[in-house]
Amino acid sequence: MEDGKVLLYPGVGVGHLVPMVELAKLFIRDGFSVTIVMIDQPDKTGFDLFASISSSNPSISFHVLPPVPIPSNSSFVDIMLTASRLQNLNLLSFLGTLSSVRAIVLDFFCTDVIALANQLRVPAYIFFPSPAVGVSTALYYPTFHSSTTASLKDMKDNPINFPGALTILASDMPDTMLDRDSSTNQNILYHFKNLQNADGILINTFEWFESKAVNAIKDGLCVPDGSTPPIYCIGPVVSKGSCKEGGERHECLAWLDKQPKQSVVFLCFGSLGTFSLEQLKEMAIGLENSSHRFLWAVRDPTNMFEEPNLDILLPKGFLDRTKDRGMVVNSWAPQVEVLQHDAIGGFITHSGWNSILEAITAGVPMVCWPLYAEQRMNRRYLVEELKIAVSIEGYDKGLVVGADEMETKVRWLMGSNGGKELRNRMAVVKDKAMEALKEGGPSWQAFKDLVSRLKESGTKNVEVL
Repeated sequence: MEDGKVLLYPGVGVGHLVPMVELAKLFIRDGFSVTIVMIDQPDKTGFDLFASISSSNPSISFHVLPPVPIPSNSSFVDIMLTASRLQNLNLLSFLGTLSSVRAIVLDFFCTDVIALANQLRVPAYIFFPSPAVGVSTALYYPTFHSSTTASLKDMKDNPINFPGALTILASDMPDTMLDRDSSTNQNILYHFKNLQNADGILINTFEWFESKAVNAIKDGLCVPDGSTPPIYCIGPVVSKGSCKEGGERHECLAWLDKQPKQSVVFLCFGSLGTFSLEQLKEMAIGLENSSHRFLWAVRDPTNMFEEPNLDILLPKGFLDRTKDRGMVVNSWAPQVEVLQHDAIGGFITHSGWNSILEAITAGVPMVCWPLYAEQRMNRRYLVEELKIAVSIEGYDKGLVVGADEMETKVRWLMGSNGGKELRNRMAVVKDKAMEALKEGGPSWQAFKDLVSRLKESGTKNVEVL
């Protein structure tokens, strides 16, 4: 028997949608029906995901809100931060058609909906598809912001401290937060202030992995002048893998089948990661000189949504010279399936949290090459605290990373004793992640606690006031 409906409200972008879809599957497992409400029309990747999920999970439905006017000068980040605010009336209209709603689970950039949910007497939870250290930083950021009149960009490489986080540099913070007076930072501050008004916060992590940050949040250190919502560490919530192109197996997986165990380094940089033409050529030269096998997903830096012309983007003759030990794929690779393949021995990543968790659950050590958002913070935590990754040097200098650095890191990761030790540490982390998720484990129990709370609260009939 169905235990009512849960609405999930992801932010803009596939990186926010994918973990919400996996969260939906957890609610389905525990007897709820789920509607994922989309702020905007998804791209082709999103539509492919809709079709795949809807066909295999009939208890999950999708509803796309009508389009709203967006200021013509808005950046992608500003659209992410303000889209839910612009959609409140449309969301309210949709909610008026529903009944038996147990809760609304919101992306952390959709906190405008908390007040709306309160009006409708529906519990509102925040889902962070990011680490606990990101949650602790977000909760404490309003306090930090009020403690200084300086911008982070003026602090340069000064160390700053947030409860539960290792000491980071001001330059590790997301670019969108460096200028305190920018409209983007003000929007982020607005959302982070709203977090403490949620009925609870779901975090895509597991307690053993981030015990320091988790304890800081639970102890109230991140909201010193207010109350902290209950937190639920329910991760790693990651995709189990999905096929593209009508269910056909991607050609790169057949290629991996022919490679020796743990012999291939995989390079993939998320749904938005691109490099300059000059940087792509340096990466190619470094891979070629490393003499190691590789699988590389390459995007066109001038148009990331078009199929790249690899003969133009990469050095002349590179594809022919490396065809016996390397494969380059256009734009997209089935990352989950690739990381889980026995042939993969290392992962060069932008350090997005989804990618990190996918690497952890596959037990694959990483080389971090941060590009945007909170990825520099993630890198510092993985490299300096957990020691399950190393960094590409020079990524933060605003210059092209040379082929020598690429060659050095690939050789170190795939062929050195240090790389072997990294792999062994990652195997321990993978085991802990699996223990957290199994029945009776801490992440499994955290989700059960949330479910119990929702069921005990009774079904809420949405009231349009």
